[in-house]
Amino acid sequence: MDFQNRAGGKTGGGGVASAADAGVDRRERLRQLALETIDLQKDPYFMRNHLGSYLAHTQGKKHQSNLARRAAKEAQEQPFLPAPAQPKVELRKFVKIGRPGYKVTRERDPATGQQALLFQIDYPEIAEGVQPRHRFMSAYEQKIQPPDKRWQYLLFAAEPYETIGFKIPSREVDKSEKFWTMWNKDTKQFFLQVAFRVDARINDNEVPPAPPPVMNAPMPPPPMFVHY
Repeated sequence: MDFQNRAGGKTGGGGVASAADAGVDRRERLRQLALETIDLQKDPYFMRNHLGSYLAHTQGKKHQSNLARRAAKEAQEQPFLPAPAQPKVELRKFVKIGRPGYKVTRERDPATGQQALLFQIDYPEIAEGVQPRHRFMSAYEQKIQPPDKRWQYLLFAAEPYETIGFKIPSREVDKSEKFWTMWNKDTKQFFLQVAFRVDARINDNEVPPAPPPVMNAPMPPPPMFVHY
């Protein structure tokens, strides 16, 4: 049969589809759309042999409101499940027993003139399993003295002792092997050496004087520095 010369036909495009063919094509497109946007396996209103009426029904506002009401009802009927209990972390509390003993020694590298400070903190009554800690604090973090950008603070802490701090110049710290810490478990002494990078603009007056010494002798510093 010649479909190209029929009324309404287009050369090379075949014949005009009949109403039945157009209906079949439309239902197939609607079915594919429904499969992409709707979970048909869980929808109680779906009937496989009435896809056209199903789509017309599910696109209505009444159907959408019924689905929302049904979801809210199911959520209310769900049994209340309490949140799982979080594991409790027991905080260790200590009664402060005062400040530890300490000694600060000024050091200098005879070859380069680099300055350093050696701290020795004594913790004879330190709590079991506790290791001393330290950290640097800027002048703007502390609330005891008016902030001065020329200085920073070095803090030492170990329970049950009070935290102590030292005011040191706000200079760049040399983080090479010249910066080291050591905790001697036998003598209960904590050592920290902090060296400052060489700066020709800095003079000896900006290094704070050493506090009064304590009874125990400090560990010898590395050979690159000498006391002065």
